[in-house]
Amino acid sequence: MLYHSTRNQENAVDSAQAVLNGLAPDGGLYVPETLPRVDVEAILNMDTYAMATAIIGAMLPDIPNMDMLVERAYRGKFTAEDLTPTVQAGDFTVLELFHGPTSAFKDVALCMLPQLLTAAKVQKGMQENILILTATSGDTGKAALEGFKDVEGIKICVFYPHGGVSKVQRAQMATQEGNNVTVLAVEGNFDDAQTGVKNIFATVGNELTDGGARLSTANSINIGRLAPQITYYFKAYSDLLHRGTIKMGEEVNFCVPTGNFGDILAGYLAKKLGLPVGRLICASNANNVLTDFINTGLYDRRRPLHKTISPSMDILVSSNLERLLYLMTEDATLVAELMQKLNKEGFYQVPEQLQNAIRAEFWGGCCDDAKASQTIGKVFAQNGYLCDTHTATGWAVAEDYRAQTGDKRPMVVLSTASPYKFPAAVLSSLEENNDPDEFAKMDRLEVLTGVKMPENLRTVRHKKELHTEVIAKEEMLPKVLHL
Repeated sequence: MLYHSTRNQENAVDSAQAVLNGLAPDGGLYVPETLPRVDVEAILNMDTYAMATAIIGAMLPDIPNMDMLVERAYRGKFTAEDLTPTVQAGDFTVLELFHGPTSAFKDVALCMLPQLLTAAKVQKGMQENILILTATSGDTGKAALEGFKDVEGIKICVFYPHGGVSKVQRAQMATQEGNNVTVLAVEGNFDDAQTGVKNIFATVGNELTDGGARLSTANSINIGRLAPQITYYFKAYSDLLHRGTIKMGEEVNFCVPTGNFGDILAGYLAKKLGLPVGRLICASNANNVLTDFINTGLYDRRRPLHKTISPSMDILVSSNLERLLYLMTEDATLVAELMQKLNKEGFYQVPEQLQNAIRAEFWGGCCDDAKASQTIGKVFAQNGYLCDTHTATGWAVAEDYRAQTGDKRPMVVLSTASPYKFPAAVLSSLEENNDPDEFAKMDRLEVLTGVKMPENLRTVRHKKELHTEVIAKEEMLPKVLHL
């Protein structure tokens, strides 16, 4: 199966090479020449492991032994046997994606990506080491570090915005063990870190670093990270189907809190594979660049980046949106022009026909901190369900969507992280608490709600910090070259 850049349809590579490369040589993102055909009804009757094998195997057919790779990736690492369970909470179904080893939705993909990369490396006869570069707004970093730690032949370097993640998220990364991991805080915001990583790829290209490694990435710009995320849309639909909530073929809406557009793009790919997805609701926080884009067709990053209580969505440059633009137009020239304009001028406007096509599939809404906090308290009081700040953003936007459209199709809200990753914000939504110790707030939240704290978060406070260096964004390239 061939993949090519969103910016150039020439020089296609097979799916194994696309995973190894991470980013196309011209800076574009890899997209399949044609999407595979899958037997949707058969997949919906599979267990989660077989479902993942079928879907990831269809998207990445040049990587062999997918059933074995799925077993290695997931077995024994998630607290939920079916990996991503669904829970009914009031009128909505919550898709819980935080039962993995780092309590965030990124685990679904980042437990799988190391298996895909190492298998692709063998398949392509690659001898050099791989250096994984990742920029994180909070969750990707720890999930990638945990997935790649001590993996032979692979090193990983994670950059995160200094002061731009929660204290728990920072502690998870700062205490990361492993003889092949590097964690660096970058002075600036997530977009600075993400742009820095892209610039490193553009500078190094296919050459080796001074340390003799080839670059790849664990961000969702890597198709090997995006493909596993398609599975949980099928899993959620299957749950509703087998509970009798829907009949086969009935459409289901999904509301996705997202900043980089990867998680919701996986839902779009699920729909393109044949899953009966209705509307995909894109939920943003105060950094509502995606909401404005969906509503107007104008993507404009020329605005301040707000620090919010949902920091994983504090993003103004949504990388995976580029894939959507290509998938909807199949016009690499147009995508290249739009990305060049965004890079040079900070904005672009899509043609009216494309804007209408996007609005037919997506609906955009946003939620500020005050409303997210109010939603946490309301959902817990009314439904006994405790959600984190990102999930609350999705819940609030899902309510807005229903109120404004009258669409009564079943709604699945993606829950992207454990509430214990953001204990200060979640606890303050339930009671006034002035304790400056964020870990003490985790304990209080558990006592107050009766919701059990994940063990990986309970123990992180006792671990020694191993990664404390803070660098300027200009130092990113020199650091990488010498790893």
